[in-house]
Amino acid sequence: MTPSESVPDKGLVPDKGPSPLLREALRTVASTLKAEQIGFALAGGYGLWVHGAPEPVHDVDVAVADRDVEAAAVALAQAGLRVERPPEDWLFKAYAGDAMVDVLHRLRGEPVDERLLATAPEHEVLGLRIPVLPASEIVLAKLEALSERNCDLEGLLAVVRAVREQLDWETLGAAADGRPFVEAFLVLVARLGIAPDESFSKICHTDLPPAR
Repeated sequence: MTPSESVPDKGLVPDKGPSPLLREALRTVASTLKAEQIGFALAGGYGLWVHGAPEPVHDVDVAVADRDVEAAAVALAQAGLRVERPPEDWLFKAYAGDAMVDVLHRLRGEPVDERLLATAPEHEVLGLRIPVLPASEIVLAKLEALSERNCDLEGLLAVVRAVREQLDWETLGAAADGRPFVEAFLVLVARLGIAPDESFSKICHTDLPPAR
């Protein structure tokens, strides 16, 4: 059963439901990059959706190699998408009508390269065979983006709960070093029983404080 055919747990489905416009934008971007032989991988919320998380309702994320970003922008513009360059230097945006696709060429502060794209196995998504980043890589990017201004734990909890069996918890724990928001989130998932049934010290390299 492909993600487009599956019926996720109703408790995890966003109130707005799936967006046909976003799905079509995903298909257009993926088929265009494939036709132009530009390496890419599905990332973000739709990448996690392929792994079993709730379907996102805001945008689509794809990752392309930093060296291919200009070729990707040209290819998508020629396919009829509206390409916009925001002030951020780690992505550009491609619009299919009102549906937005973020084309990322930096993840977790590092340029996307062929090594990262090579970790993305192919999955059937909406009738296309496309590479999808591993769940751990996508969750790591979301965790490292947590900050005082970006601290939506509700949405992150839903996706982590859905894909928990596919996550490399040791790697996630290592990401908590020096990042208090990541550590706080990992404490929370340990308390909620979302993390594996093992000592918290193996996840976050520290002892879980006693419950009060």
